[in-house]
Amino acid sequence: MTRRDPFDEIEDLLERMGREFEELGGTLEGAGPEVPRFPGAREVDVDVIEDDESITVVADLPGFDADDVDVELRDDALVIAGSREESAEFAAEGDDADDADEGDEVRYHRRERRLRSVSRRVPVPEPVEADAATAAFDAGVLTVTLPKRSPDDDRGHTIDVN
Repeated sequence: MTRRDPFDEIEDLLERMGREFEELGGTLEGAGPEVPRFPGAREVDVDVIEDDESITVVADLPGFDADDVDVELRDDALVIAGSREESAEFAAEGDDADDADEGDEVRYHRRERRLRSVSRRVPVPEPVEADAATAAFDAGVLTVTLPKRSPDDDRGHTIDVN
């Protein structure tokens, strides 16, 4: 019989609630620092900036490379997803990991870094021209520029990240 972990169930519930809350356009920003953040709901912090000609989305993706990030515009929302393999070896204090022979089997004393995936769906407040969208990635910050368009065009479009 498999034993259920109630904390995993609570975390899953909070993640679902955070996604649903965000899809409804809600935000906990401005509510003060004492308001807890939903796990998974804010894994990618974003700013959405609008001017007369375009909408710009700036997203923080620290530790990711441009090749790890996918950006897609669909259903009047920008979908940002990142995935990377994390791996590190930590030797216990007093251990001399550098002296190990190449043929020796590696022993982890602590392993906390592993595969990590994040995603964020950002509703776009105005219709945009998908074919003219651009994205740049610099030092863990993704900047996507979406020129505004007429509401007649409703196609989805993948955006290449430079």
